[in-house]
Amino acid sequence: MAPLTTQTPEERRLQPLEGRVAIVTGGAGGIGSAVSTHLASLGAHVVVGYIGDPTPAEKLIATINAAYPSASGTRKAIAVAADVSNAADVKSLFDAAALAFGPDLHILVTAAAVMDTTCPPVADTSDESFDWMFGVNVKGAFLCCREAANRLVRGGGGRIITFSSSGVGSLRPGFGVYAATKGAVEVMTKILARELRGTQITANGVAPGPTATPMFYDGKSEEDVVKYTQEAPLGRLGQPEDVAPLVGFLASDAGEWVNGQIIRVNGGNV
Repeated sequence: MAPLTTQTPEERRLQPLEGRVAIVTGGAGGIGSAVSTHLASLGAHVVVGYIGDPTPAEKLIATINAAYPSASGTRKAIAVAADVSNAADVKSLFDAAALAFGPDLHILVTAAAVMDTTCPPVADTSDESFDWMFGVNVKGAFLCCREAANRLVRGGGGRIITFSSSGVGSLRPGFGVYAATKGAVEVMTKILARELRGTQITANGVAPGPTATPMFYDGKSEEDVVKYTQEAPLGRLGQPEDVAPLVGFLASDAGEWVNGQIIRVNGGNV
């Protein structure tokens, strides 16, 4: 259960996640970094999961800790290296969160994902590319959701927020395997929400459309970017900051009645 606070109603409105702990996998990435920062701005302590070069994660948590100092004097954010496709690493990620911020863990956001940016058709997708995408996107989400289902607080405040893609709906050629990984995540999320009956833990998915991140730009020409932009009714690409507030809402008490849903956030292009 989320700890009681001495916040006034106005403080609670501005800091709805005060006293809660959020784990964000891929938390230093394009959308993940915006999510990590936004959750911290809402009062949460944030565990930024990352893999590889620690520099982006370290810079991000330094920025968060400077911008949103904790009332308790503890750090607002920490960075933890974890390969989400490895069960031991996922357990260690949750253990590190509990060690840093206490045993009550409240929010999981699975933003870690990979994509073969050469966008091969299914007929030309290699075994290695298939295994890589399914290993991170599907197995990684599964391992994190399994850990969260067993460790997030019961009785209120427990939130699991997975990441899908609007590509599941757009069915764009070249994204067959990537979209398939996200389709698997969508189904798993919806069933998980039902399996968590009685815990007051919700499970929802967020499905962004084309968003201006390094993953999006990788392998695309200027003409490609223009084409994606023109497809959007609002005439622009999404920004990570367009996605983060939706995650914040789902993580808050205000979002409790939203459960077992996949919410597309794409400016209307799908």
